[in-house]
Amino acid sequence: MSKNTVDVVLIGGGIMSATLGTLIKQVQPDWSIEIFESQSEVATESTNAWNNAGTGHAALCELNYMPEGADGSLSAAKAIDINEQFQLSRQWWSTLVGKGILGTPSSFINPTPHMTFVRGAENVDYLRRRFEILKQEPLFSDMEFSEDPEKIAEWAPLLVDRRAKDEVFAATRSTSGTDVDFGAVSHQLFDYLVAEGANMHLGTQVKKVKRRADGTWDVHVRNRAGYGRSVVNAKFVFVGAGGGALQLLQSSKIPEIRGFGGFPISGKFLKTSNPEIVAHHRAKVYGKAAVGAPPMSVPHLDTRIVDGEESILFGPYAGFSPNFLKKGSWWDLPGSIRLHNLGPMIKVGLTQWSLEKYLLGELLASREKQMNTLREYMPAARTEDWEMITAGQRVQVMKKDPEKGGILQFGTEVITGAEGSIAGLLGASPGASTAVHAMLGVLRKCFPEQYANSWEKTFTEQIPVLATGGLNQDAAAAAASLAETGRVLGLIPAGDEVAAAEETA
Repeated sequence: MSKNTVDVVLIGGGIMSATLGTLIKQVQPDWSIEIFESQSEVATESTNAWNNAGTGHAALCELNYMPEGADGSLSAAKAIDINEQFQLSRQWWSTLVGKGILGTPSSFINPTPHMTFVRGAENVDYLRRRFEILKQEPLFSDMEFSEDPEKIAEWAPLLVDRRAKDEVFAATRSTSGTDVDFGAVSHQLFDYLVAEGANMHLGTQVKKVKRRADGTWDVHVRNRAGYGRSVVNAKFVFVGAGGGALQLLQSSKIPEIRGFGGFPISGKFLKTSNPEIVAHHRAKVYGKAAVGAPPMSVPHLDTRIVDGEESILFGPYAGFSPNFLKKGSWWDLPGSIRLHNLGPMIKVGLTQWSLEKYLLGELLASREKQMNTLREYMPAARTEDWEMITAGQRVQVMKKDPEKGGILQFGTEVITGAEGSIAGLLGASPGASTAVHAMLGVLRKCFPEQYANSWEKTFTEQIPVLATGGLNQDAAAAAASLAETGRVLGLIPAGDEVAAAEETA
């Protein structure tokens, strides 16, 4: 082992690396940490506020977390699981605000109702049944349902304005929803890490990671400005490089990455900052995905609060690019193909006809067709008020499947290998919203002895729900946690704090 071996190398300046590094600093403040980001600043890819939905995924409005079975049955299990994971983030962020690691809460999280809006009798029936199930669950107890146009207009006027009087529609609303700027969270966490001694290397691209005979890792890096190359030796490496993670994990040659491929999908949003429009919409309104569309393409009319300024986004409009990163290369997709993942990738290509048809339709869509999609949610939308912005790249996981040969997986997957000395994260949504859950999982798996012997106690002090395994099983505990984190994070309107405290007493 080299005398200059560092304890931790974090590859990628996004929310995952920021979260993992900060968690490690809470339990091992003496560990040396080196951070490598290829761009000139952190959080420029999927973590950036304009490259993601910033929903704070809690399954309050996202229908894909509670799909209808072939027999019409509905299960709340997945929705509850996603919400529980987001509660870990809320509790941890609250602790970090108290410790001064995170700054003023409104700089990264703001109260924003989460709504679901559907049209047509069949979809209204589904939404009603979903509501009837979820309202019984403690973490969803504030959910409301309505088919009344006047009530829905109170919640989100733009949904109803100029809509046909005979149209059948319904909506649910949860006032406990949030808008999260994960870019701001990342910047603040990295500022803390650097202040605590971590070394940040911007404009520095990691080309490959190679394992030594002693079990440590040589991280080969290139300075993008001066083209200088160097090697950093590390005991533990985390690959949080978004779409770039697949090829770096492939370079490590760990067996756990065999069979994995990536399918990139690009996204665009219509955006307006017109004060007259923004003033009439304070909600994240999710709809139902088109047939064949991936879950990440669920249409939503989103309030976004970035650097204190409110805007509204609508989309996403999907597209295709072989880039794995927004500022990546056309060689990313073909360069990721290996003998071990070629079979699963071909199998996915031959079975995802509906997705491929959807993407082709999106690529060929005219500006007017894009606006008509928006008008399904906002009938009064005027073309001149909206501009198209390009969002981030999402690389969906393709992997081997014993029955189907290969499957396209929507969601995130943590890969760990080499006796816990390397880990990385693949995939997309719900990603950032569940970063705390995912990174605790990395630490638990890669450092089992330290986690069990000492780390768990510290993490449980910072995230009390870890002691019970969940909030939804206890209505009083769920209400108390939502009230406390809501108070610390400024999510409870002024004047409501006393009422919330009395309710949870």
